[in-house]
Amino acid sequence: MSDRLDAQFAFLNEADHLKSILRASRLIDDTRFENSAEHSWHVMLYALVLADQAEGSVDINRVLKMLLLHDIVEIDAGDAPIHGDFDPKVKAAEEEQAAKRLFGLLPNDLQSEFIAIWREFEAGESAESRFAKAIDRVPTPVTNMEIGGGSWSDYNVTMDQIDQRVGVPIEHGAPGVWAWLRPKIQAWFRRN
Repeated sequence: MSDRLDAQFAFLNEADHLKSILRASRLIDDTRFENSAEHSWHVMLYALVLADQAEGSVDINRVLKMLLLHDIVEIDAGDAPIHGDFDPKVKAAEEEQAAKRLFGLLPNDLQSEFIAIWREFEAGESAESRFAKAIDRVPTPVTNMEIGGGSWSDYNVTMDQIDQRVGVPIEHGAPGVWAWLRPKIQAWFRRN
């Protein structure tokens, strides 16, 4: 029992480092950049509130697990801003290595479960992962519109980029959310 608890707390202590990983997204009060732990909490809240918007039936508890774990890898691999300049294959390899190291701190049963959940999210093939990936894309545009552009201004983002990098995954997992959000983003781009 002691070895199991040692491993569990080793992982929990390591996971605390997610609070130190800054993202390209700002807080809605525009006082600072958000960290990855805040992002994970916020997208979980989005998923819980917007669960009725999922395309098809989803196990919301599985979705919440995915969103809780999906960015743990950023402790080692860092954040990859959606509109940033990075090689997706290189980033995927870095994240896979990070997942092995970080989840490898856990006892075998939890290690297997958590890495499977993380890989399911990454693959985006199940209804739960499609919804989780959709919801993961929603908070940043909402915040960017509230704060006058935010990371869109930083990365010179266009509406076409929003449609491809944000719209496609949202529409794939939560089409009603995209139908509601897209006109608001278009109107923002027309005004700015």
